[in-house]
Amino acid sequence: MVSKQSKQAGRLPKRKEEFTYRGLTIAEMKKLDMNQVAALLPARQRRKIKREFGEEHQKLLNAVKAGETKIKTHLRDMIILPEMVGVTFEIHNGKEWKAVETTPEMVGHYLGEFALTRHSVSHGSAGIGATRGSKYVPLK
Repeated sequence: MVSKQSKQAGRLPKRKEEFTYRGLTIAEMKKLDMNQVAALLPARQRRKIKREFGEEHQKLLNAVKAGETKIKTHLRDMIILPEMVGVTFEIHNGKEWKAVETTPEMVGHYLGEFALTRHSVSHGSAGIGATRGSKYVPLK
């Protein structure tokens, strides 16, 4: 009978598999043109790419293609494309800039999905003047 230790000793460590998006690696997707990438994306993103990006979106794409590694943007509706993988975006959430480094798993999503605009509020106990009963709470 084979012991557990000998089984574990014979195994190689698990190798992390390379990420694929619908059967293509990110390197293969970077070689495709915009229409071919759009064909792989869901319908909403495909429609947006088909109708062309606006002027601001084009500026952002040009900054990515120029090789900038850290880009500030208000464009929460920009679709993450394969050439954006590895770039750090600072996305404005309405109050502050949230740094988001794009990974291959983010392709096809919007930038705004990764910089949340709302957060949950955890209310504390009632303060002084909050209710009639709170006037009997000692101030010390």
